[in-house]
Amino acid sequence: MSTSSVAGKPRAALPPQVHVFVRDWLSGNNIVLKSRDACVVVDSGYGKHVPLTLALIASRMGLDGRMLAKLVNTHCHSDHMGGNAAIHRAYGCPIAVPEGEAPRIAAWDERALLLGYAGQRAEPFAVDEILRPNTTEIWGDLEWRLLAAPGHDMAALVFFNEEHGILITGDALWENGYGIVMPPEIDPGALPATQATLEMIGKLDVRCVIPGHGEPFADVEAALDRAMRRTEAFIADPSRAARHALRVLLMFMLLDRERMALASLPEYVGHVEVYREFNALFFGLAPAVLAERLVGDLERAGAVRRESGNVMPT
Repeated sequence: MSTSSVAGKPRAALPPQVHVFVRDWLSGNNIVLKSRDACVVVDSGYGKHVPLTLALIASRMGLDGRMLAKLVNTHCHSDHMGGNAAIHRAYGCPIAVPEGEAPRIAAWDERALLLGYAGQRAEPFAVDEILRPNTTEIWGDLEWRLLAAPGHDMAALVFFNEEHGILITGDALWENGYGIVMPPEIDPGALPATQATLEMIGKLDVRCVIPGHGEPFADVEAALDRAMRRTEAFIADPSRAARHALRVLLMFMLLDRERMALASLPEYVGHVEVYREFNALFFGLAPAVLAERLVGDLERAGAVRRESGNVMPT
């Protein structure tokens, strides 16, 4: 097993048949689970990054000439399934998704998949296999328990290897938080489900988390504590969850487009459904005021800067 560290902090240990391509906040991480002759890839990143995703998967640290036996998704948001169609074309591999995602994919439900509803996009694909919670799969010569992890995505799964204490979490748990969660006015079950998922993870003997974004990490207890405190704050003030979600979605759009004219932002937040809906429920602001508040939040966090009438990621 290999280990790494950042600033003196111990990082996660992974067996040699598990390789993680750490991506960014536009593409979720790609995980390659290797056996002697074939591999399984977990999550395919965002559509804009397909050329790099294909190159990484095919590299020496990826398939390295082996067959791609299957592509699986932790959940079906654009940054995790955006490369599915392209990988299927390249390798002819079956695509397996969580049971609750399959009808959304079949109907290409752009609201449930947070696509058009959230100002995002992905290329449609066909589902070949269903992943069911409380079942076991052998991927990369390791046994993985599939566990329901609703919250960020109510159909999401996490994958747990008990032998090495490895948990592939998608967006259910990061080192500092998790993916956006809908406030109760949109989905009454999302925040309680998030809390229950974190409690479920806390009962596992997890020694290494491979998150959907960011480096694998070993200090699971601290990550769970931070995530629990965030959840409690969102439950206490759902408008806080709503504003956080809109900031994250706006940042994602800016990472995708790379820059946007400040003058066009009011039209954008007035047009994309999630901003309109959240604004009506929580804020009641003119689109220009909402846009300015969200950009200001991101600017104070050091995530964006203004330049020559544009806003862009830092």
